[in-house]
Amino acid sequence: MELRHLRYFVMVAEERHFTRAAARLNMQQPPLSQQIRALEQELGFELFKRHPKGVDLTAGGLVFLAEAQDILSRVEQGALKASRAASGIEGTLVIGFTSSAATHPLIPQIIRAYRERYPGVEVALKEGSARELTEEAIEGRLDVGILRAPVGQHQSIQFHRLHNEEMLLTLPVRHPLLAQVDASMQLPEISINALKDEKFILVRRPGAPGMYANLIKACQNAGFNPHIAFEVERMLTNVSLVAAGAGVSIVPASMKDVHRESVVYCRILDARPRLLAPLTLVCRTFNPPAPLENFILLARHLSTIYRKG
Repeated sequence: MELRHLRYFVMVAEERHFTRAAARLNMQQPPLSQQIRALEQELGFELFKRHPKGVDLTAGGLVFLAEAQDILSRVEQGALKASRAASGIEGTLVIGFTSSAATHPLIPQIIRAYRERYPGVEVALKEGSARELTEEAIEGRLDVGILRAPVGQHQSIQFHRLHNEEMLLTLPVRHPLLAQVDASMQLPEISINALKDEKFILVRRPGAPGMYANLIKACQNAGFNPHIAFEVERMLTNVSLVAAGAGVSIVPASMKDVHRESVVYCRILDARPRLLAPLTLVCRTFNPPAPLENFILLARHLSTIYRKG
């Protein structure tokens, strides 16, 4: 028994006439009659009682009609649902993010635009470190992670750079270095050479290896090794410890409004290499689901618009 047999049967049952049903099916009446006979033989009972004006359903035919209509309806709905899933209109998408990446205005803009464009996709959000999100992407427990610099490499994942932004020095208010700069500037400027005696608070190297390494190199190129007083898991913790007077730190420029009453953000001059904070997507490479592909396309498109703006 094939689906076409069920469609033929339902059409004849609706028309109560073989010739009219054949016309709707765009086929000849004799082949249609032969297919219905074959279906009746396979079922072992008559579906129709033939008479000069057409046909009527038998008792068995009435029951089978309801079942056939239900089967065809479920097949149609299943095909529609599968088609929507294949095109990324329906499904699920698990998005992870680091706290520092989430503070950049581009990220909530991308997630909001995606949810508006694909309301049939269930979006799950979770926070983690760059290392944690990368491991979950490798293991398939996460569709896409939004982080700063890539952490490690693996054949099952790929990275998409969306944006680069400046890193800023974060000082507690009334820090002695602030007496040497123009306080009227929105972002005072301080040379990296002035930081050789400061205690740095940084995200642990495994969580932000690129930015960590670039700061170390910039300090060494300025002639000193930085004094790392604390290493923390999250960049937001950096700023809280700076506000408490425990040291200084560097953070992406998009975080410059965090604890603004307790800290001062400054531009860093003379740093080699230039200290930048990227925005990066990490996702799996093998057989990416359609919702993920749509998310990446949208993120890249909106990041291009953001950079041009």
